[in-house]
Amino acid sequence: MVDKEYIFRFLRDLRNNNSKDWMDENRHRYHECRNFVIDWANDTMVKIGKVDPNFKATPGKKALNRINNNLMFHPEKPVYKDHFGVEMNLSGGPSGFYVQIGLSHNFVGGGIWAPSKDQIEKMRGAIDYDGEKLKEIVSSKKFNSTFGELSRDSALKTSPKNYDKDHEHIDLLRLKRYACMVSISQDDITSDDFQEKLVEYYKILKPLGRYINRAVNF
Repeated sequence: MVDKEYIFRFLRDLRNNNSKDWMDENRHRYHECRNFVIDWANDTMVKIGKVDPNFKATPGKKALNRINNNLMFHPEKPVYKDHFGVEMNLSGGPSGFYVQIGLSHNFVGGGIWAPSKDQIEKMRGAIDYDGEKLKEIVSSKKFNSTFGELSRDSALKTSPKNYDKDHEHIDLLRLKRYACMVSISQDDITSDDFQEKLVEYYKILKPLGRYINRAVNF
């Protein structure tokens, strides 16, 4: 029987035998896991749709990321990833709702992780216009206690071009990605109420997603 425990067993075996030959011999196991994750993702998105009629689900097959690493750009990485990643869109825009299930790093994330230059400029324009709305979203008690603050690992150390260093929202204007995440455990993932927890995470992220999509699609 394929379940989430089966997924972790497969990923552990894959990590210990990370080669194309092993994958070829165990392709049936991979496809069992892949199909399970796709069905699980589709079911999760149905539940999300019940709390947000504006949610536009990404079909499970498209939502599931490839398990192969891109060795052209990262030749130092193993052939295969040690996780399954699922991207579920928020409200039909660039802001995403992402779930990673794996061995080394399990998390739920939202927002826009790698915005283009044009998207960054549009976000800064929106923040300049009504940044207090974004600040209200990310500083709310529920958001802050769940996801903390927006990612600052690539933030500018100075003010961006055309914006004053004393701008009231300079901390948001300096960001180069508008995303957040919360770590989850394997126990969380295998629990019976994991989908319900994901729906709650989505509800907390929904205002951020709408702000980003409105800004970037303006």
